[in-house]
Amino acid sequence: MPNLTKIHFEISERKVLLRIFDITTVLLALYSVGIIFNFNYFQFSTSNFYWTIVLGIYLSVFGTVFEMYNLQVASNQVQIIKSIVLTASTTVLVYLLTPIFTPVLPSNRLQILFFYLAIFLALFVWRLIYVAFFASNRFTKNVILICDKDQLKELVLGLENADPHYKVVGYINSDSQKNPEMVGKMPSNLKLIESENLANFVSKNAVSEVVVASQNTEGITAQLYNQLIQLLENGFMIKEYTQVYETLTQRIPVQYVARDFYRYFPFSRSNQNHLYLLFIRLTDLVIGFVGIGAGLVLLPFILVGNLLANRGSLFYSQERVGKNGVVFNIVKLRTMIKNAEANGAVFTTLNDSRVTAFGKIMRKTRIDEFPQFYNIIKGEMSLIGPRPERPVFVNEIAEKMPFYETRHIIKPGLTGWAQVNYAYGESVDDSLIKLQYDLYYIKHRSIFLDINICVKTLSTILFYRGQ
Repeated sequence: MPNLTKIHFEISERKVLLRIFDITTVLLALYSVGIIFNFNYFQFSTSNFYWTIVLGIYLSVFGTVFEMYNLQVASNQVQIIKSIVLTASTTVLVYLLTPIFTPVLPSNRLQILFFYLAIFLALFVWRLIYVAFFASNRFTKNVILICDKDQLKELVLGLENADPHYKVVGYINSDSQKNPEMVGKMPSNLKLIESENLANFVSKNAVSEVVVASQNTEGITAQLYNQLIQLLENGFMIKEYTQVYETLTQRIPVQYVARDFYRYFPFSRSNQNHLYLLFIRLTDLVIGFVGIGAGLVLLPFILVGNLLANRGSLFYSQERVGKNGVVFNIVKLRTMIKNAEANGAVFTTLNDSRVTAFGKIMRKTRIDEFPQFYNIIKGEMSLIGPRPERPVFVNEIAEKMPFYETRHIIKPGLTGWAQVNYAYGESVDDSLIKLQYDLYYIKHRSIFLDINICVKTLSTILFYRGQ
């Protein structure tokens, strides 16, 4: 049977845990303050139960926007304090300004102070407990990896970088019989397990999961196979690497999937769901016109900034590859110096010297993307989807990545799953990682994932992380 003395929370479980305890601790704090300090702005009763529901929704939504449920942020004491301040302040402000759904503003301003401090201190104390206890190493998941030796380092890094609590403690070299001279070169920080000792190693090292990553079927011997079956029957988890990788990283590991990818990941039914597509199109049109309107409001300020800092034409167009490989012209605000590509097209890099000072501001705030709402209204783009790439780069990348053009089965987007999860692509290697995110979106496309992307995009803008 699995070792029950070792506790581990999956990523999704930790996020749910954070949300539940955020709301619970805040409500307990408000209840306690009401008893101790005669605090009567927020009272619990059956007649106003919806006040509690609205507060919980506000906490969850603004906590998501300010990255309270980003596990990397949640595990960092400095970063989480900043998120708590922003979440508590915004929640209280919006709650006070929506008296239709919340209590009428109190006449005594001290009540507002009590309300804010109760929410802030509740979140602060609970999250310190989380950092000290739930985010500690005592909740690691010990894992055994079965793979070919030449893949070991990359596979281990792929898993442990996605979740620091996911710890590979040993491995079985599935190609050791074919390459015995390589056994001595195995990494020293991992234990090499002989296949006949698998069950014994699992029981002695509190292993809770075995991940099979080997593409060499000959490496899975009859003896190893029988031991895996025995572990499975005893309640141990046996998983395939691509399944684990996708769950942890929320991207598709194309480098470990055969070329007949359609057998591996079925595309989301939403891609052919006419009701979903109609809803997306109507949303695109509404947001497209709103975006054009917001751009027109900002245009005078942009013109002045462009005149002083860029000193060149404000708008420019570029060829991009859209749905089904159709090339269209994307409209953007210029952020680079004149003749930025005099020597040919190259990837934009971090701190690119071709980007002007005013251009950096526009990129960080995503203001340079406003004209693309015109492409959205025309139907060439959608609000959410893979970012459209230039034909020259598509041809270059597609030669090295057979999967790359798969991203063209849906409309490109103003923002997307890759954009909110990964920095600006500076190379073909970066494009591979972004492709993994794009394919994950295509596979899991849904209203809920779209909302998640919109919230993460808002976080990117608020935290000034545009590229």
